Amino acid sequence: MLNNNDILSTIRMIDQQHLDIRTITMGISLLDCCDSDPHAACRKIYDKITTSAQDLVKTGEDIEAEFGIPIVNKRISVTPMALVAGASRTADYVPFAQAMERAAQATGVNFIGGFSALVQKGMTEGDKRLIAAIPEALAVTERVCASVNVGSTKVGINMDAVALMGRTIKAAAERTAQRGGFGCAKLVVFCNAVEDNPFMAGAFHGVGEAERVINVGVSGPGVVHHALQAIKGEPFDVVAETIKKTAFRVTRMGQLVAREASTRLGVPFGIVDLSLAPTPAIGDSVARILEEMGLEVCGTHGTTAALALLNDAVKKGGVMASSSVGGLSGAFIPVSEDEGMIAAASSGVLTLDKLEAMTCVCSVGLDMIAVPGDTTAETLSAIIADEAAIGMINQKTTAVRLIPAPGKVVGDTVEFGGLLGSAPVMPVHRESSADFIARGGRIPAPMHSLKN
Repeated sequence: MLNNNDILSTIRMIDQQHLDIRTITMGISLLDCCDSDPHAACRKIYDKITTSAQDLVKTGEDIEAEFGIPIVNKRISVTPMALVAGASRTADYVPFAQAMERAAQATGVNFIGGFSALVQKGMTEGDKRLIAAIPEALAVTERVCASVNVGSTKVGINMDAVALMGRTIKAAAERTAQRGGFGCAKLVVFCNAVEDNPFMAGAFHGVGEAERVINVGVSGPGVVHHALQAIKGEPFDVVAETIKKTAFRVTRMGQLVAREASTRLGVPFGIVDLSLAPTPAIGDSVARILEEMGLEVCGTHGTTAALALLNDAVKKGGVMASSSVGGLSGAFIPVSEDEGMIAAASSGVLTLDKLEAMTCVCSVGLDMIAVPGDTTAETLSAIIADEAAIGMINQKTTAVRLIPAPGKVVGDTVEFGGLLGSAPVMPVHRESSADFIARGGRIPAPMHSLKN
């Protein structure tokens, strides 16, 4: 039973420490929307999404009002569209994204994910068509998010797909050049993508999931930062224990909201993703947590060790607080969405190479990073390959969300606004990786993938 101190502590976390439910995401299977007629398929997609999620936003708002818990986003994820559209007799997959957009507008959600393809071992014709449609699809929609899984621990890395995604990112940036390459902010390239991720832009509803499901993503960097301020100078075992206890409290709130939404919507509860998801707001930063541990600036020596401790403690505390923890669950380090990361990158202390090292021990990977507009497609592909290799070898999810900002150079800033924030343009190595990417083929899976 909650006592008065617990209640007052939760109120303080919400009012003063930026604690919120980052998203309620409804996953919806569209497998029954396949149709040889693309117009019929798009109509089925719209009808299925709007029928399934018609009460999602209102339910989230009702829970927010009744419990006093901020629920920032209400979102939808759907079956990877390459699987659904593949049955249709058409080479143009942009209308499928437009059907998703219309459904998102009708339901009132802020993002819909699942314009996706899973190509870790090879590409079908449907996969190729979907990837070809990504630049235009992201340019003509506001709420549609795309993702492509190019590798896994089990099968290795599809380097043909990696090369293709470098070119696709460049095309998406050029197609949305007037908005700083905004299309790339809605595009994620994965290794070891998970089927139940509620966070955008990489969310999709996996084929192993139920017909519909409710997944919730919590967020509490500000709460963790505040807790660490009370134990200045204490040893790391005390730091870890403090983070664990804080993550437990944050995740319990997520579990409460997830169960309530599931009951009210009549949709099975899926998972709570206990990731620390920052925002551009002051005091809601993962970077500031790391600096509170004793680093002068995030990115200096010791940053990877501090992040490893944070990520592990968050998982240990959160897993005890929910009946089903899933998604990505750890600590996100998106540069443009984290006030402390923005400051560290702008100062030159936080570099692309250091971020790559940090992703070995945290959730996802190189996230929301702006690079010069003249960065080649091959360089983008090589960055993707590096991150995919980290995920493949370490049996974890890694991802890349790069924005080669048209017309921008190192030192410039790209403004996206809202949760997407602003990204300082970071330098990349100018030496060519073109011959490496041109080899194509597949990087084999590691030995430890043989677990059958």
